[in-house]
Amino acid sequence: MFNLTRKLACLLVTLFLSLLVGCVTQVNLQTGLADADANEILTLLKRHGISATKTRAKDGLILSVPEGQLARAAELMQAAGLPKARHSTLGQVFKKEGMISTPLEERARYLHGLSQELEYTLSQIDGVVMARVHVVLPERVAPGEPIQPSSASVFLKYEEGAFNEDLIVPRVKRLVLTSIPGLADEAGARKLSVVLIPAEAIPAPPVEWQQVGPFMVEVNSADELRIAIYVVLSVGGLLACTSLYFGSHYFISWKKMRVAKLAEKELALHEELKKKIKQDEKDNGRSAKRSGGGSQTQTEGGGAVFGAA
Repeated sequence: MFNLTRKLACLLVTLFLSLLVGCVTQVNLQTGLADADANEILTLLKRHGISATKTRAKDGLILSVPEGQLARAAELMQAAGLPKARHSTLGQVFKKEGMISTPLEERARYLHGLSQELEYTLSQIDGVVMARVHVVLPERVAPGEPIQPSSASVFLKYEEGAFNEDLIVPRVKRLVLTSIPGLADEAGARKLSVVLIPAEAIPAPPVEWQQVGPFMVEVNSADELRIAIYVVLSVGGLLACTSLYFGSHYFISWKKMRVAKLAEKELALHEELKKKIKQDEKDNGRSAKRSGGGSQTQTEGGGAVFGAA
């Protein structure tokens, strides 16, 4: 009985763990993330009711979401412009790998580094989803030709409701004009263009319902409810098996004790009966001896009386 109960309990535990692991399938949403990007995405997903887990790997952080919420999470990240593009610093761009660099390579690296630095600065403004900067520095196309003046173009994708265009745009222009050589004067101001595009509004998710046993719940809550049902059923099964084991163990012990007591009583009665039988036999023997002795005395006395007459 004990072995059967133990096997049943182990079977229920194994079934519970397998159901708990298999009922919610986690898929990777993003890999190789930095701490700041991962926390920003986690905040966005939790704000929209999507549960995500963060695990650390060798190449960075991994964000995982339930398989049924993957499409929704990807839409939210795309609308919010996350994760933000990684920008190279001037030190990374101008890292010299060869012995000699051509003027064209040096110029290209400088333009790229300058653009990256400006994009990183503009992306720190509240409400900016994406920032791109294209820079053209003064250059003489051919000997004797006039030098082409500097120019720049700024593209900002912003979140509506969190971006004050009248307040931010003049500051963006002033920042870019003073950061690029040849644009600090009035003529340079006319060579700068700023384009603003509102980000696509994050649509509200449609309410979808799913049947989980006798309950009708939202799709996002179906996995949690399924886990809760599995936990309750499994814990109930384990408690039932435990109660069955201890109950059967107690019943068997009680039955053994009762049988032992009954055996002791029966043995005691048997011993008492044997003693009583022996005592009766002794008493019967004594009575027989007494009866035999009295009869002999009466006969002898009768004979004596008969002779005297």
